[in-house]
Amino acid sequence: MSIKIVTDSTITIEPGLVEELDITVVPLTILIDGVLYKDTDLDSEEFIEKMQSSKNLPKTSQPPVGVFAEVYDDLGADGSQVISIHLTKILSGTVEAARQASNLTNTDVTVIDSEFIDQALKYQVVEAARLAKDGATKEEILASIENVKNNTELFIGVATLENLVKGGRIGRATGMVGNLLNFKIILQLTSEELAQVVKGRGNKTFTKWVDEYEKSLEGRNVKEISISHAGYPPIADYAKEKLQPYVEKEIISLPTNSTIATHAGMGAFAVMTEFE
Repeated sequence: MSIKIVTDSTITIEPGLVEELDITVVPLTILIDGVLYKDTDLDSEEFIEKMQSSKNLPKTSQPPVGVFAEVYDDLGADGSQVISIHLTKILSGTVEAARQASNLTNTDVTVIDSEFIDQALKYQVVEAARLAKDGATKEEILASIENVKNNTELFIGVATLENLVKGGRIGRATGMVGNLLNFKIILQLTSEELAQVVKGRGNKTFTKWVDEYEKSLEGRNVKEISISHAGYPPIADYAKEKLQPYVEKEIISLPTNSTIATHAGMGAFAVMTEFE
């Protein structure tokens, strides 16, 4: 019995990997000045241009339960099982919609809260898809997903809090008080919260954090580091240059997806690390 892997469009992943590993990506939707787009409709440059010129902050929505149910029905029509891995419940109801849909389908579906987003979500999805392709059992795949999850870190640098404030996410980032719109901040996403770990004025806040994170990697067994960004900020290149010596595999630096760019805003970046 084959196992098929499903995720959502808050994953940032090379298109070739999606095709190679036969991963099904269910898109979130984005409303921009009254026009509804699938998260997968616009490439990074197109989205950034539309976001900057829009009258209001774009609004993102999770996939409907019915869409998930249809995907599961289609994938399970040949008797296949499905493992469906999604962004953290802290930031979206997507994983709950997937769980509800799993109760409406005859397909054997296991829904996983990755507790991450972006390329940190990719780590779990790619691991699961590779194992599924190699014929691993569901139990083996689920155990490996858990191992990847427990050995992953994700930090987000936000250049402006304007989008987080407008999108209502600011309350989910703990420790933020007063008017911080002029601050640069670093957030860490954990299983429990999106927590502020650094704040300061000016881009030196970001470079200083990268330098400190570099030191924290000394002596640790790093499997993979990934960088994502919104609007190609120079800090992404700086982080790649500084962190590459700590991992054998080339650091992949990619434009983040439209949903994350909506809330993180222009100039945002993320550093994600998977440890052995």
